[in-house]
Amino acid sequence: MSRTSAQPPAQKAAPTPPGDQPSDASSLSHGLKQRHLSMIALGGVIGAGLFVGSGTAIAAAGPSIILAYAISGALVMLVMRMLGEMAAAYPASGSFSVHSERAIGPWAGFTAGWAFWFLLCVAVGLEGIGAAGIVHGWVPGVPEWAWVAVFMVLFTGTNLAAVKNFGEFEFWFAALKVGAIALFLVIGVLAICGALPDVDAPGMSNLTGNGGFMPNGTEGLIVGLLASVFAYGGLETVTIAAAESEHPVQGVAKAVRTAMWRIALFYVGSMAVVVVLLPWTAEEIPTKGPYVATLDHLGIPGAGQIMNVVVLVALLSAMNANIYGSSRMASSLVARGMGPKVIGKVSGGVPRIAVLISAAFGFVCVLLSYWRPDDVFAWLLNTIGAIILVVWFFIAFSQLILRRKLEREAPEKLVVKMWAYPYLTVAALLAMGVVFVLMAREHDTRVQLYYTGGLTVVLAIVGYVRQKSAEKAAVR
Repeated sequence: MSRTSAQPPAQKAAPTPPGDQPSDASSLSHGLKQRHLSMIALGGVIGAGLFVGSGTAIAAAGPSIILAYAISGALVMLVMRMLGEMAAAYPASGSFSVHSERAIGPWAGFTAGWAFWFLLCVAVGLEGIGAAGIVHGWVPGVPEWAWVAVFMVLFTGTNLAAVKNFGEFEFWFAALKVGAIALFLVIGVLAICGALPDVDAPGMSNLTGNGGFMPNGTEGLIVGLLASVFAYGGLETVTIAAAESEHPVQGVAKAVRTAMWRIALFYVGSMAVVVVLLPWTAEEIPTKGPYVATLDHLGIPGAGQIMNVVVLVALLSAMNANIYGSSRMASSLVARGMGPKVIGKVSGGVPRIAVLISAAFGFVCVLLSYWRPDDVFAWLLNTIGAIILVVWFFIAFSQLILRRKLEREAPEKLVVKMWAYPYLTVAALLAMGVVFVLMAREHDTRVQLYYTGGLTVVLAIVGYVRQKSAEKAAVR
């Protein structure tokens, strides 16, 4: 990773401050190829939440779920563009944590980094539980926790080996998810056009009937909007992985530039297909999931089992990616003096201790779902509820600051540029503020906001105290 300002060839480069190291984990390998990075970026937006969780959002918002996903998708595109600008200029496995440290200070990098690590570790456990539930339905003789253990061992082993193994798994996982979505969209468009045998074209009846486009008014739209915002998690992984690719700058630039059509096609497009083909009041949408419900409605044989396989792949892909992302984030934080040194030890180009600790934390979360489902596990779920929004806030605020620094000191590094800077950056920050306010209005999300806010404040205090202690030590 290059410095923020070029040094004359004859001079020895001056030491860089903590937030401006040439690399946050220089001994990591660069085993990811462009095809890996492209498919990680492509598949990163397709999570299990899209296949299953969107059903409850449709039940709340009705056809206006299209608008909800379009609004939240626009915000995510802005965040991804900002992150891409910084990642192309400063490739780092710590991604937005490194950028926050550069722009705001070490306490911000500490807060954003460890909050995200916590989110990914808990998410690993949740995805393991979901995947085990599907496989347990096929093989009921094996308890769910045993399936979780099998998945944990598999993906921990994958991530302990060379990073190219992680890349290969994600390449094929993403290819299957993308293929499934593409096939669904093709079948859906043919059905809408009346080109499928024995299926009548629905016209606009499902968009205008059953209460109209916004049957539950703005309240329903808000519920759908909040659900859709948090369905977009996973886009950040590509900027973490870019630091271990053959060509980090070009790779992340290409991934970011294709984010717009991916979001529009996969999320907004598929939601539109569902609510055009099915009445939003259909009971099978929240119970079976919108994709299975739509394919069943069209008479596609074996739709339920086919989508179960796709959802299983999406969950396993997320497990694999989150073990990878959490281990790299932990390694980056330790490399910058923000955690126990033993965690950051890199061997064979892989932070193996960080991989083991991150996976173990995820498995502990799984055990807590059996041992303490009503208190400790519920606390974990509420705590991670709004972390991604906190991370996005750090990304936007950091880009607002770093863009000016880049224009002044190293304009050649602006390979990717945020649109209409600083206006769209400010607009994104305001939009995040609106989402925080909307979360505070709803009881379930208000609880998440409190718990996430508590964790963020604690991490910020610890990070600030560490920063001040380091500054005092440096003065001495």
